[in-house]
Amino acid sequence: MAAKPKDPLLVLNGYRISKPQFASALLALEAILVALIIVYVPYTKIDWDAYMSQVDGFLGGERDYMKLRGDTGPLVYPAGFLYVYSAVQIITGGEVYPAQILFGVIYLINLGIVLAIYMKTDVLPWWAYCLLCLSKRVHSIFVLRLFNDCFAMTLLHAALALLLYRKWHLALIIFSGAVSIKMNVLLYAPPLLLLMLKGLSMSGVITALSGAALLQIILGLPFLMSHPVGYVSKAFNLGRVFIHFWSVNFKFIPEAIFVSKPFAIALLVVHLTLLLMFAHHKWCKHEEGLIHFLHTRFAHLKPSNIVQTFSSLRYFFAHDSAFGILSEEYIATVMFVGNFIGIVCARSLHYQFYSWYFYSLPFLLWKTPFPNSLRVILFFTVEICWNIFPSNLYSSLALLCTHLLILWGLWIAKCEYPYVHSKSQLTKED
Repeated sequence: MAAKPKDPLLVLNGYRISKPQFASALLALEAILVALIIVYVPYTKIDWDAYMSQVDGFLGGERDYMKLRGDTGPLVYPAGFLYVYSAVQIITGGEVYPAQILFGVIYLINLGIVLAIYMKTDVLPWWAYCLLCLSKRVHSIFVLRLFNDCFAMTLLHAALALLLYRKWHLALIIFSGAVSIKMNVLLYAPPLLLLMLKGLSMSGVITALSGAALLQIILGLPFLMSHPVGYVSKAFNLGRVFIHFWSVNFKFIPEAIFVSKPFAIALLVVHLTLLLMFAHHKWCKHEEGLIHFLHTRFAHLKPSNIVQTFSSLRYFFAHDSAFGILSEEYIATVMFVGNFIGIVCARSLHYQFYSWYFYSLPFLLWKTPFPNSLRVILFFTVEICWNIFPSNLYSSLALLCTHLLILWGLWIAKCEYPYVHSKSQLTKED
């Protein structure tokens, strides 16, 4: 695999500016913009009071998920949500204005992590970094709505950044923390598992998954010890039916069909089919397809190797590579595309769900073979659809068609080689 050229330098008024410097300037400008939004744009009450009511019950000693409720209904998030928003309540006193300031800081931290991911993968030209700062809806989600999606996606992006530095075990713990705040992060689980099978030995996969599972048990322990059925049924309910009115992507579907079980099953089948297609023909192309890769991967599995790994903690933060060292671009591509497939097939996308994939949009668009002009048009088409309230037949249909066009572009795009050549190259890059 040929080495990528060094970052191009911008020349502005005689000064040479690198991508990191340009990214830092964007962060500084965003800090000013966020401050202005907090001061001058009215806060919109949606879920904050419900969050605080649920936290009050938890801090008051309630451990039955069936009894933790707010004015929008029962608590439906895993335990990590309660710990995070308990901390938020303690820090802000439960008041909106200081919470907006806190969420503004979270917004900047998240953007900084995303910019670091983009610089590490080096897929976009410098000017396209600006797209990450041009969403009216995402600014609103963070500093005007105070949704838990903000914390979940910040942790998810932090986990992805750690994956780019091959810190697999720590990344899995952070990923599990994100899942404990909101379950949508599980859309990244199938591509993440494939990456683990490629980048870790089998014993490494087992220890990494064990660490992630252990965190879920620890966070949920107070509820699992007292009311396990209530906790599991509420916090990990995958069968929730969302209200048709709030759907941004399938508003053009008649409500009777939208809420039906056959429609949900059909979307699930399409989701799994697309994942298998991309895994077989795109992500495992250089291993002769998914089936051949899995056969090769498990053919040499020996129980003795697994036991040996558990006996030594030195593997915990190791690279522990089995098939090769995965490239940063390949890791980000598989993760972002895998999540995007889930977005395309989601039965209902509410307005705050835009944060689930907005930050991956520029990356995905630049992975397609489309010209830059079309990439920018598609980006702003998605943004416009997400800013039409309430959504309607035309906006939701336009959003779905745009999603499908991006997905088709990703399908016809060239498959990059997934591995770097040697561990010496990894050491040099890191």
